[in-house]
Amino acid sequence: MKRFSIFLVFMLLSGLMLPAAFGMRFEEARHLLARTGFGGNWEQIRAFESMGYAEAVTAILNQTRKHPLTPPPEWVNEPLMSRAQIKQLSKEERKKLFQRWRRRSFELKAWWFREMVQTDAPLGEQMTLFWHNHFTSGLRKVKSPTLMYGQNQLLRQHALGNFRQLIHAVSKDPAMLIYLDNVFNQKDKPNENFARELLELFTLGEGHYTEKDIKEVARAFTGWTIDRRTGKFRFIRRRHDFGSKSFMGSTGNFDGDDIIDIVLEQPGVATHITEKLWRAFISQKPDPQEIDRLAEVLRSNDYELKPLMQALLTCQAFRDPQTFGAMIKSPVELIVGTLRVFQFPMGDGRGIVLASRRLGQDLMDPPNVKGWPGGTRWISSDTLMMRRQILDRFLRGMEMLQAGKNVGPSSTQTMSGQMTNLQLFGKNLTDQTVTKILLPLPPIVPPQAMADRHELVSQLVQDPVFQLK
Repeated sequence: MKRFSIFLVFMLLSGLMLPAAFGMRFEEARHLLARTGFGGNWEQIRAFESMGYAEAVTAILNQTRKHPLTPPPEWVNEPLMSRAQIKQLSKEERKKLFQRWRRRSFELKAWWFREMVQTDAPLGEQMTLFWHNHFTSGLRKVKSPTLMYGQNQLLRQHALGNFRQLIHAVSKDPAMLIYLDNVFNQKDKPNENFARELLELFTLGEGHYTEKDIKEVARAFTGWTIDRRTGKFRFIRRRHDFGSKSFMGSTGNFDGDDIIDIVLEQPGVATHITEKLWRAFISQKPDPQEIDRLAEVLRSNDYELKPLMQALLTCQAFRDPQTFGAMIKSPVELIVGTLRVFQFPMGDGRGIVLASRRLGQDLMDPPNVKGWPGGTRWISSDTLMMRRQILDRFLRGMEMLQAGKNVGPSSTQTMSGQMTNLQLFGKNLTDQTVTKILLPLPPIVPPQAMADRHELVSQLVQDPVFQLK
């Protein structure tokens, strides 16, 4: 016992105790905040340092909210215009309707950016963004900011809930029914778009179903549409195929809900979802053995997502220092993370929306049904230059406002807002600490010692390592 006590004291003095029991290293706390949210500031990282690792992960998973912190635009509850009403509009009225749609589309995107910047539950927003890229829909096709807001709310409510409940809800979501053409799916002319994506993208992945499966699934979802007056899900019996269907070894008079339940019995669903989450949170190269282990966590918990995320975020691969800074920030993560860490106001948000679009991630308007591919595809010679230009605008706005100059009605003002100080990086922090807050790895170009803190921050933000998480 005495020898054990001496050994324990030695471990404590030499700093060799496991972080899970006696807090985390600064770098590990920073990594956890960067991957589960949009980065952390000095106070947040220090707070996590004092926790055990498992305790910190639990705290993050418990910081969820089913409703946004930021009030949505006032028009989100307005009734939709029916086709008959739209047909009665004059040419000039239709032009005004289109202009209103464009304006509201910008307002909706800016609202979600603002929610991500201001939220106290960043993992919830990261998961909402993940599901938005999994269950893709886009304003360009849906043409209803109101319905897209409803879908965004649905994804947030189920973001860390139960995947079974989520996919059942998504299958009846009005924006999804429009985006994948199920509003036109009827027994005399089945539309296979939703059926194909349900199997290929949402649940099983390519190669785990047949063309006959797709046809049977399409039949099961006939008659699932929306009420154009209310914008709600509607089932039209006369359009539904009530005939017998054979699907994945089962035969019966299946409807869409039956099909989803049969799909969820396939072990490959948990594998597919786990692999996508691995690519989003750990790396672009999943470990097959770890995927099998984690997928079993999802299956054994009847598709509850929190146990899976707890296992994912505490696995050795996530905590491996080799993964620190090994992923590229998406445009949304780059912009939101910069706004959060520097506490930059957004202005009306228009400049933020346009900046993200220029960088290849037009929020609520993914490029196609497969969403944004991510990874190294975020970076090209063009987008890397644009990333640096956008970050430079943040910094120039900060310089001018700190100097007491009027920025004026420019894009710089729109993106930088009324910045007044850099409280987060006050003189009480060393240059080395500021560097460790902003960068996951040592900078490519080590900054020189300097008295001006703003110059140091400018160099670090423009360093290529700032693009990593």
